[in-house]
Amino acid sequence: METTLIILKPDAVQRGLMGRIITRLEEKGLQIVGAKLMQISPELAATHYKDHEGKGFYNGLVSFMTSAPVLVLAVRGIGAITICRSMMGATFGSKAAAGTIRGDFGVSNSFNLIHGSDSAEAATRELGLFFAAGDVLEFARAADKWVYDSSSGKAE
Repeated sequence: METTLIILKPDAVQRGLMGRIITRLEEKGLQIVGAKLMQISPELAATHYKDHEGKGFYNGLVSFMTSAPVLVLAVRGIGAITICRSMMGATFGSKAAAGTIRGDFGVSNSFNLIHGSDSAEAATRELGLFFAAGDVLEFARAADKWVYDSSSGKAE
């Protein structure tokens, strides 16, 4: 099982898309194991996006991410990072395929609704920025036996 960070950005929150996006994640079979509605501080945004510092879009990105509340999620599942990134779609809504979150809900090349960790290392670092120890839960779901085939003795 992997756990990844998902951020529903200010545009998703302001447009009332939180429930629809969470529904997509859950319907896929992913488990929400942490959630927090929050206002990101400029310091936290700068830390989170430190790899982009100095790039032309950096200041606008930090300003956007701190402009309104976001919903931060810890999402778990087998292959959760890859699955979430696929569900998100291409970075820009105007280029994202129909059926993806950005493709169905976005047209902007600036506001792109959702962030997802791009690797296991990034997920670990990012989850640690947004969730304190004990905030991300471990719990069994009865539905998992219908999400993952464990007939071979290993969930797949």
